[in-house]
Amino acid sequence: MSAVNMTYAQAAALALSQSMQANPHVIALGEDLGRGGVFGQYRDAEGAPLVQRFGPDRIIDTPISESTIVGAAVGMALAGCTPVVELRVVDFALCAIDEVVNQAAKNRYMFGGQGRVPMVMRMPIGIWSSSAAQHSQSLEAWFAHIPGLVVVAPSTPADNHGLLLAALASGDPVVYMEHKELWATPGQVTPGDVVPLGQARVVREGGDVTLVSWSRQMQACEQAAEQLAAQGVQTELIDLRTLWPWDKTAVLASVAKTGRLLVVHEAIRVAGFGAEIAATVAEETGARVARLGAPRIPVGYAPTLEAEARVSAAQIAAAAHQLVQR
Repeated sequence: MSAVNMTYAQAAALALSQSMQANPHVIALGEDLGRGGVFGQYRDAEGAPLVQRFGPDRIIDTPISESTIVGAAVGMALAGCTPVVELRVVDFALCAIDEVVNQAAKNRYMFGGQGRVPMVMRMPIGIWSSSAAQHSQSLEAWFAHIPGLVVVAPSTPADNHGLLLAALASGDPVVYMEHKELWATPGQVTPGDVVPLGQARVVREGGDVTLVSWSRQMQACEQAAEQLAAQGVQTELIDLRTLWPWDKTAVLASVAKTGRLLVVHEAIRVAGFGAEIAATVAEETGARVARLGAPRIPVGYAPTLEAEARVSAAQIAAAAHQLVQR
């Protein structure tokens, strides 16, 4: 099938509708789904809410109770359904942390594989402009730390389509982390094209430094790579796409070529997932390693304060340049 231009939100909606059409056990539940989702991620290409196509028994509007939503979805999954849970933003998912961490993630292990929890939990991450500290967190490292969870963070419409298809087919509980400010981003998408979980994408090839990131921070990294190229520094840019499992093979192969690694993420630098990548590369290679993330502060509401929590292309370029010169 040929590629079609669509937004990040439309790409996910297409993947969901294709999966629901192919498998009658795929359902979606959460707040505001009946009107197409807060960000339009439950609307078709013509803008119609998916409930008009699949009905309220499969696109289910729920009360504002995240623990109830996830708890019900775990039961549905154990009973043979494949639920897609909409938690609006990752910040609200903290109200359902027991159901995610102690129920969904551990069930298969604790009961000797007698039951599986094939569910996708959509938890949009990242800074949401002028939305302040309780709506702007990047908590992917929390969930990557939990055995039993798959963690996905797509950066493009094509990946949001292909990774959601893969997540729905995986048979495991997947924490699916779209970015709050990527919904309107356009791109080419090939309908039905599955992106394997755990496989990184080499966005740009270069021999001087390896730059690894994911989600919306990839945009700043691409800008930084252009700035570095103008200074004579050739960057190999890798979009991790899946944080667990993450593509160690691709990262290590790139670092073997460049001898330098800079990991960048929008999340707070302290105990961020970049530390796992940096530590792995440091343990297995003799490469120079650095990481860059946000300061350990809440995201402010005022634009000037919010800007302090963002990792800019200029900061990335400066960190990479310093790594090359060391």
